[in-house]
Amino acid sequence: MEAPEVPMEHLNEKIEEAIHEQSHGAQAETGGGGMLSSWIGRVALTTAIISVLSAITSLMAGHFESEAMLEQIKASDQWAYYQAKGIKSEIYAARNDVYVANGKEPSKEIEAKIEKYKEEQADIKKDADKETKMSEEHLHRHVVLARGNTIFQIAIALAAIGILTRQKILWYVSMAMACVGIFFLIQGII
Repeated sequence: MEAPEVPMEHLNEKIEEAIHEQSHGAQAETGGGGMLSSWIGRVALTTAIISVLSAITSLMAGHFESEAMLEQIKASDQWAYYQAKGIKSEIYAARNDVYVANGKEPSKEIEAKIEKYKEEQADIKKDADKETKMSEEHLHRHVVLARGNTIFQIAIALAAIGILTRQKILWYVSMAMACVGIFFLIQGII
């Protein structure tokens, strides 16, 4: 079965005609207002830039959220390992207590294992604390970047409202908010 043919030759002409009609409609609406259409073009350009910054900020916030979760899982694993070593140490200590209760000398071999587990626990605790701290740092970056993304989204909405209501002050406010969003983006990166 053959695919239907789509006449492509005339497509560019139709697009150009639609653009031409759109521009004449905007000029008639504003009394020939090239000024309004150039302002709308600037708003559209800045809104596109803000959208790109918002997308970048959103991706980075998601990355740091994932990293925070992974680090927290690693920390939880380390704490479970720490507790397992502690339980083993207590079992050996209880075994030694049974020896003493039966009038025997505490086992030097068991005491050596207890000491080994205590040393291993200290190392494991350091690793768990490190993983927990990394998780907290990633989560902090996520929160900062999420705030920046929210600010960018509000800036985009204000710019759109500015175009619809034809109030330049809303565009200026959106630009100011975009600057605040950039501040949060930089804070999240640093």
